[in-house]
Amino acid sequence: MAEADTRQIEPEAPAYPMQRTCPYQPPEGYEQLREQGPLARVTLFDGRTAWVVAGNTEGRALLPDPRLSVDVRNPDFPLMAPRIEAQRQRATPLIGVDDPEHARQRRMSIPGFGIRRINALRPEIEKIADTLIDNMMAKGSSANLVTDFALPLPSKAICLLLGIPYEDHDYFAERSRHVLSSSGDEQAAQAQQAFGDILKYLYDLIGEREADPRDGLLDELITQRLLEGAVDRNELAMIATVLLVSGHETTANMIGISVLTLLEHPEQLAALRADPELMPGAVDELFRFTSIGDTLPRVATEDIEVGGQLIKAGDGVIVSNMLMNRDPSAFENADQLDIRRAAGRHVAFGFGIHQCIGQNLARAEMEIALNRLFSRLPNLRLAIPASEVQVKPAFVLQGVEDLPVTW
Repeated sequence: MAEADTRQIEPEAPAYPMQRTCPYQPPEGYEQLREQGPLARVTLFDGRTAWVVAGNTEGRALLPDPRLSVDVRNPDFPLMAPRIEAQRQRATPLIGVDDPEHARQRRMSIPGFGIRRINALRPEIEKIADTLIDNMMAKGSSANLVTDFALPLPSKAICLLLGIPYEDHDYFAERSRHVLSSSGDEQAAQAQQAFGDILKYLYDLIGEREADPRDGLLDELITQRLLEGAVDRNELAMIATVLLVSGHETTANMIGISVLTLLEHPEQLAALRADPELMPGAVDELFRFTSIGDTLPRVATEDIEVGGQLIKAGDGVIVSNMLMNRDPSAFENADQLDIRRAAGRHVAFGFGIHQCIGQNLARAEMEIALNRLFSRLPNLRLAIPASEVQVKPAFVLQGVEDLPVTW
């Protein structure tokens, strides 16, 4: 039996984060938050309260605001789970540092994720997808889509981009899941160990590549930044760890949840099959509709007035992608999946200076994954009722634990 929640919850400040019961739908409590206005108060696991931003306009104003910090070392930073406490002693590159340090690291990394480079990788990603589907079909007429397809495809793709040996992708798969999906006290040490394992591997690999450079983004960063003294090996290993973990786990969750969403919306899937040209827009709509990276925590360093509320210096602020992407003032029929929707203003990749650096890669992987799956397996369907698909705990990334399918 689960332990009772002993948090002292303020009136109208419900416990947060909230658990989804359907993988692609908001938690039931989100409607209550929206009714309170564009900003609402919630209670975190440690008893502290924070603001949740529900309004699309307000979120777009706040995310680029330099008065909101992503630095978890700030003692007022809103903690989403117990294991984050163990990470306070160090700043996570790119996603956990503010400007000017963030701008320096982003300028260093972003050329490796440009559209031209990602388009050049598409044929190789297609081969990866087809090989995985071949392996699934060779085993019979059923599979666990998460472990057999959704996890290995982005894992191999990010290794390809970074220039990390293919044969080592399995090493990162389980560790990446622990880093981004562990939420409870008992999993904190496991998440820390997993992050440390990846960090050490990449630190050692960077040392090898200094003497023997090859192709890949990691090698470019070594020759263009490390050897020129613009970055040291410790920081470069940290940056590479963030890129590897984020590039693997986010898209893995997105593939699984998107397949489930389309299978549960057969009219939308039929339209997509009838017109493959709809795929890029459909992928953006799936990012909007599912909003798997739902919580973007910040801490206010100065007072900020927004949405009729005063956020005081030291207040925790959590911008909800899901609430912003389902805001009816920003999207017509926001709670409906519509693959023909012009969903380009969604914030599933964030907004402002911390907008996801790997979004071009994520879009390419999603387009290829869905195209190959639904074209090669025209009878793809769930092997269990959708109500039995287990939703991941409400933490960094939403997704499904497993997805049994048949064809």
